[in-house]
Amino acid sequence: MTLIEIQNVVINNSYVAVVRLDNQKVSGEKSVSVPLATPHFSSFKCDSIAQNIYYYKRIGFTGQAGITLQDYFMSFNNVIDLLPQHQESSVG
Repeated sequence: MTLIEIQNVVINNSYVAVVRLDNQKVSGEKSVSVPLATPHFSSFKCDSIAQNIYYYKRIGFTGQAGITLQDYFMSFNNVIDLLPQHQESSVG
């Protein structure tokens, strides 16, 4: 489990569903959206199986917080890029 503190918010990476980078606000300011999937603890019942046991909440960050969070999720130390944009072409 990894925790990320950004401004007055602490995010548990275990609950990050997806991170949307390079969003633009109407004002032109960059923003980063982080949808979190947290368990619905009231849905855990022994006699029935709940189909949707997660609650989704989107948190948006703008300004310096958005830039810092975007840098974190673009870092090779934190995220593996499966389709890098700068691939070396093979000559053969």
